[in-house]
Amino acid sequence: MSTQALDTPAAANRTVEIGLLLALATLWGGSYTFIKIGVETIPPLTLIAARTLIAGLILLAVIRWRGLRMPRDVIAWRRFLIQAMLNSVFPFTLIAWAEKSVDAGLASILNGTTPVFVFLISLALAPTRRPDWRKGLGVAAGLAGISLIVGVNAFAGLGEAVLPQTAIVVATIAYACAALFGRHFAGMDPLLPAAGSMLAGTALLIPAALVIDRPWELTPSAESLLALLALSIFSTALAFAIYFRLLRTLGSVGTTAVSYLRVPIGVAIGLIFLDERLSATAWAGLALVILGVMAMTVPERRPAKAG
Repeated sequence: MSTQALDTPAAANRTVEIGLLLALATLWGGSYTFIKIGVETIPPLTLIAARTLIAGLILLAVIRWRGLRMPRDVIAWRRFLIQAMLNSVFPFTLIAWAEKSVDAGLASILNGTTPVFVFLISLALAPTRRPDWRKGLGVAAGLAGISLIVGVNAFAGLGEAVLPQTAIVVATIAYACAALFGRHFAGMDPLLPAAGSMLAGTALLIPAALVIDRPWELTPSAESLLALLALSIFSTALAFAIYFRLLRTLGSVGTTAVSYLRVPIGVAIGLIFLDERLSATAWAGLALVILGVMAMTVPERRPAKAG
């Protein structure tokens, strides 16, 4: 009788993983609104420095509570630093700065192209590897679905603030690189790289914020402070713990399907709480997004071993 490892992505509980993917999409989908509220009275650099600090301390406390220990070797912390730069320092700061002039919805749409860059970078890094046609189909279907859901009007502001919008695209490419680099943490408990990358990012951001923003002179509003707390606790600490688990179970392309899910989740919130209505093309787009996510999260078939 042939055996199969139970800890591979192919053997993972797909229902649980898809549920976590939906949770991650919701947590990250709300981050754009939190950032938009936060930067109204808190400078972007200080907002992001505080975000990584609070999230890192929360994750570190959970790690201690669970009896885990952070790695102490130089190689692990060097990887944490690289991950921090790709997954928090650069993209967080760029998006926070951009949202001073770009709507949260448009930022979410531009950032929703992460799976495209993951797929393309994966092909560039391994040109001899045969591309997975299902993941390619998922990327194309997800993009088409987003276009149908948001409609042409949602892109009305595109091009009016070219530099901030370009910054969001650069942040998106950084997220894609982070998803691929996250493979280095496959053998770790998800909390360890989540905390390590947050703490490494904090070490870079705090000194810069102190010098540039002089945060002790700021007078942030209660709304901005509450947005900062929600951003740190839910959209960062909890979200990154889920994110690193999904990198291990769904892979980099599958995990970045969360970028597509943010849009239909936003639509669902509008349907439930704002009594909004969807056009026929939006329903078709929602179906394409679901198809795209399914294509990107279904594990690749591996040839059966003899014996």
